[in-house]
Amino acid sequence: MARSPFTLVAAVTAALPGAEVTGARPLTAGGDGRFDSAVATLADGRELTIRVADDEDGARELASEAIALRALTPGAREMLPFRAPEYIGETRIGDGRGLVTGLLPGFQIEASQVPAGRGAAWSIGEAIAATHALPASVVRGGGLTARDASEVREEVRRLIERATATGRVPARLSARWRQAVDDDDLWRFETTVTLGGVQADSFLFEDDPDLGPKVVGLVGWHGLSLGDPAVDLAWLSGAKDAADDVHGAYAGASAHAVDAALRVRARLLAELEFARWLVHGETMRRSDIVDDAAALLESLADGVHDDLRVSAGATDVDSALDAAGRVPQAPPVAVDTSMQTDAYRPEDLWQAEGDAADASAEPHERDEQDASAADVTGEETQDLGDLDERAEAAGITGVRGSSGDHGTAKGPSAAGRPLAAPDDDHLDSAEEAQRAARAALQRWTSSASE
Repeated sequence: MARSPFTLVAAVTAALPGAEVTGARPLTAGGDGRFDSAVATLADGRELTIRVADDEDGARELASEAIALRALTPGAREMLPFRAPEYIGETRIGDGRGLVTGLLPGFQIEASQVPAGRGAAWSIGEAIAATHALPASVVRGGGLTARDASEVREEVRRLIERATATGRVPARLSARWRQAVDDDDLWRFETTVTLGGVQADSFLFEDDPDLGPKVVGLVGWHGLSLGDPAVDLAWLSGAKDAADDVHGAYAGASAHAVDAALRVRARLLAELEFARWLVHGETMRRSDIVDDAAALLESLADGVHDDLRVSAGATDVDSALDAAGRVPQAPPVAVDTSMQTDAYRPEDLWQAEGDAADASAEPHERDEQDASAADVTGEETQDLGDLDERAEAAGITGVRGSSGDHGTAKGPSAAGRPLAAPDDDHLDSAEEAQRAARAALQRWTSSASE
């Protein structure tokens, strides 16, 4: 059930005793509505975000993010050249679990729109490298998941076998994936701290007049773990213009040994999101999801012709993924893998809670976020804007859902004073800021192409 922003922000005082809430506004960027979200303005001028989940998957995701944000000690945060959301507290609204964090400013760029060259692409690569350079003690000290290379490899192998066992994976793909997982050279990597599957919309930008869009914030920390660095680069299959520059900036800024197989593993992980979607459909007993995943797999199989090997060089997997549309990515089911990414938003996927008992909490699927069309919060938005069109062109059923209407009803604050309702001036300024952000991106895109 969608709650109004005023109902949500009234609960902020439970997570932050003594807080005086003076304003509330929706927090949305066209997500799938899995979370009810809002921005609370405090009397001291601070802005906080609150997200509330009603299902078990969402509650586990919020719990994981809370643990991860608390694991980011002041010392760890000092090592990052960008901001991570500040953990404020947790609360409950009815049966729903709520997480309150600080609001991060910035605008987002869809993967396909990240320009090559200086600016956004370089800043993204450097931001990922900085995250991977965090000490392993951040993960271990926080009690978070840690996997070595052999464990990552075995989890990938189990995912492949489970997907293949459905009988819906084309033989060309199962052979390709099995050959890759059997290639020892592919799995000789140094484990790092990872976000467990960063996406383009995980990065928040501000415009630097000299350098172009620069990463100033990073959201989506609930998958924080120790594992394969390639998991945070798999999304680059959807950023063909910028992929080389992101990889180059990452390699130049990385504190770890050169990993010759990094890009190949990243492509493998991107492809295996099709397999994850298929397995998820089987687990949920959702024939529509299974059929959709099978169609995606067929489209992918039609576009790949070579092997995934370290020595194979560039492959055509990126174009195959693009032709198939953005791959929907499901939460890990039955088998845990290191590829904890999010790229799907089926509108009613979580309605059958009883059938999802063994699904874990790793969908990043960003819900209701981005405070004011201009200032993006500590949430992420899904860059699936053209999924339906591309998928339809490839003969694939669309999987996008729709976000819920949170309403704008006024209500009293927990502190006893009336909450300020959003006004037209605020909306006008938000729209103007968003236009400025888009203009900055267009300017730097044009500059990069000259």
